[in-house]
Amino acid sequence: MGKIIAIANQKGGVGKTTTAINLAASLAVLEYKTLLIDADPQANATSGVGFDPRNIKTGLYECIIDGVDPKNSILQTETPNLFLLPSHIDLVGAEIEMINLPQREKMMKMALEKIKNDYDFIIIDCSPSLGLITINSLSAADSILIPVQCEYFALEGLGKLLNTIKIVQSRLNPELTIEGILLTMYDMRLRLSNQVVEEVKTHFQQMVFDTIIQRNTKLGEAPSFGQSIIMHDASGKASINYLNLAREILQKNGLTRIVDSEKIIDILEEN
Repeated sequence: MGKIIAIANQKGGVGKTTTAINLAASLAVLEYKTLLIDADPQANATSGVGFDPRNIKTGLYECIIDGVDPKNSILQTETPNLFLLPSHIDLVGAEIEMINLPQREKMMKMALEKIKNDYDFIIIDCSPSLGLITINSLSAADSILIPVQCEYFALEGLGKLLNTIKIVQSRLNPELTIEGILLTMYDMRLRLSNQVVEEVKTHFQQMVFDTIIQRNTKLGEAPSFGQSIIMHDASGKASINYLNLAREILQKNGLTRIVDSEKIIDILEEN
């Protein structure tokens, strides 16, 4: 199958890398072979699953710029079925080096063609920008998942991102679809959080995932241990949230069925 999902939002601090790491880990725990690709020069996804970016010899940069086979750069994480194509700071220079290349928007797609069928899912953690690396990610992806935080200015910049998606669809990747909009950092105690949920669902309706990611202390501290939330706090609310997101994506893609009684989309209980 090898479905590629890019997780993108040019607005920073929306839970994008957190979602990339934990969605990938959840799919892996559900026994789907999953590759997490760190397409952000900050390399937070790399460190978030236990690797020091300073020790990475070959990663996404080398695959795109130097033509290194991705198979030679992929690392096994401590989570069964979860693999990583890492990043490091050199990725910052990739956009400049690609500027004059004839197929600069499709360099990542060409690299991933070699490994796409080796995995059930490939999750790309995009950088918080709409630069050339993010465009490459959208050109390579089958769908895009958009995290939106339940805070003031939640919809800020979303129109620009949706416009970029339309441009990519029309010029580079006509097969690109929107996997869904994911509400993150939800706190039921805050009136603003509830207002944002209502506003986003009113605007985007069926595009919004049923699953909502709650604000959670364990979720915030897991990256400091180099672990996904599944490994750090397997029975906690955040793990349940991300496992439900994974199951909802599987359901959307016709890979499983979830009866209503099994849904644990529990946003009414306090953390």
